[in-house]
Amino acid sequence: MNDTANPIVNPTHSDEWFSGRRITLMGLGQFGGGLGVARWLLARGARVTITDLASDATLAPSLTPIADAVADGRVDLHLGSHDTRDFEGADLVVANAAVPRPWTNKYLCAARDAGVPVTTEIRLAIERLGTGRIVGITGSSGKSTTTAMTACALAGSGREVRCGGNIGGSLLGASPPSVREWIVLELSSAQLWWLSRDAGAAGWSPRVAALTNIAANHVDWHGSLEHYIESKRQIRREQREDGVFVTAFTRENRVESEAFARSTAGGGWWIGGNDPASLGMEEVALAIPGEHQQRNAQLALAIAATCADIDGEPANLSGARAALRSFQGLEHRLQAVGVVNGVRCFNDSKATTPQATHLALASLGNLSRIHLIAGGYDKKIDLSSIRDLAGKVAGLYAIGETARAIAPAPPALRFDSLAEAVASAFAHAKSGDTLLLSPSCASFDQFTNYEARGHAFIKLVRDRVAGSHC
Repeated sequence: MNDTANPIVNPTHSDEWFSGRRITLMGLGQFGGGLGVARWLLARGARVTITDLASDATLAPSLTPIADAVADGRVDLHLGSHDTRDFEGADLVVANAAVPRPWTNKYLCAARDAGVPVTTEIRLAIERLGTGRIVGITGSSGKSTTTAMTACALAGSGREVRCGGNIGGSLLGASPPSVREWIVLELSSAQLWWLSRDAGAAGWSPRVAALTNIAANHVDWHGSLEHYIESKRQIRREQREDGVFVTAFTRENRVESEAFARSTAGGGWWIGGNDPASLGMEEVALAIPGEHQQRNAQLALAIAATCADIDGEPANLSGARAALRSFQGLEHRLQAVGVVNGVRCFNDSKATTPQATHLALASLGNLSRIHLIAGGYDKKIDLSSIRDLAGKVAGLYAIGETARAIAPAPPALRFDSLAEAVASAFAHAKSGDTLLLSPSCASFDQFTNYEARGHAFIKLVRDRVAGSHC
C-alpha cells in the first residue's frame, strides 16, 4: 500500500472550464460510455468533435440521442477514420478506454506532442465522485458478477448503492455519494491503466479495492502479459493508509499467483490483503450454480462487511446473505436460456478467457455430457486448454478467428458461424446433455460485442424451443 499516494480529489478541469472548449471524443463506441461523455460535454457547453473508425450506420444507436446537437452544429462527426488535426487542435481529448496501447497510438501521441491533455470517461467520473466511498472491483473473470453481488449485498444490508464503471451506464454527471451511499465500480485493466500515473495524471485507487483473480487476458490491448498484470495492480497501488484491499486469490490459486509474482516487476502485489475466509464469510445458498459463484458471493460479503466497518456500523450480514440468496445472476454469464428436447442450454457469452470457460464447465458437471461452443476474436492468449477439451466434452464446436487454434483436427469441429455451430451441436446432442456457449474469446471478429453474440445464441435456442412446441 502506498501511504504517500495523492489520489484524485478535485477535477483536473472544473465543469465551468468546458464551456466553449474544443473537445475531441475519440471512439463513441456502442456500450454507452462514449454517449454519456458526449451528452455530459454538451450539457457544459463544449464544442464536441466525435471521431470514430466505425461508420455512421454502425454507430446509429449511439448517435440518435445526440442528433439535435449534430444538426445544430454543436457536434461535428468525423467517422470512418481519424485525422491528427482533430487531436492537435483540441483543448482536451477524451479517449475511449478500449483504444489499444494508447501510449503508442498515433493520434493520442499527436495530441500529447501538441500539449493537449488526454483523459477518459472513467477518470472524468471519478474526479467528480470523490474517493471516500468507492468500491473498485477487478479481475480476469468474475468481476461483473462480483460487482453486481456486492451491490446486492450492500443493499440487502441496508445501504444505498450505485453501480458503474465497466458495468452499467456512465456515472459521469452523477451526484457524489451521500453519507450512507457507496459507489461500486467494475474496473477493467484498460480503465485501471488510465487511472494510473502512466496515463499522465495523478494516480487513483478506490477506498475499498477487491481482486477476484488474475489469468492471461487482453494481451492484444496491453502488448504483454506483464503490462496487463501491472495495470491490474493499479486497483491497489495508490490506496491511502485507510484503504482496504480484499482478495482470496493467493489462497485459491497459490501456484498460479506465485508464478505471476515471479514474472512481473510488481511481484505478488495482491498478497497481504483481507481474505474473505479470515473475515468469517460463510457459504450462501445461491440460486446460480458453481463453486466460483460461492467465491464471488463470499468476496461480496467481505466487501459489505468492510464498508460497514468504515461506516462504523453493524454489517447486517444476515440481510446481505438473504439478498444474495435471491440473486439470479447476470445476463450472458452462465445464463439458463431454455431446454430443447431435453438439452439444457446456457449462454455464457461474457466468458472471454479460458479460465472463465473452465469455471462454467466445472459448474455444469459431467464434461462428457457438455457440448461446448467456443472461439472468437484473437486476443493473443493461450487457448490450448480449450483445444485439449476435445475428446473430453461431448462436442467441441469452434467459431471465429480462433477456430483453427481451438479445433485443429477432429473430433473438434470448425464452423463459419454461430448458427452453424448451434445446429451441429443440436444434431449431436441427446436428452440430458447440455449446450454451452462459453467462447473463451472476445466477440469483435463476428459480433459488435459479447452481448450481441449472447443475444444471437439466445435467439437460436429459443427459436428451437418454439419449434419443439409446434
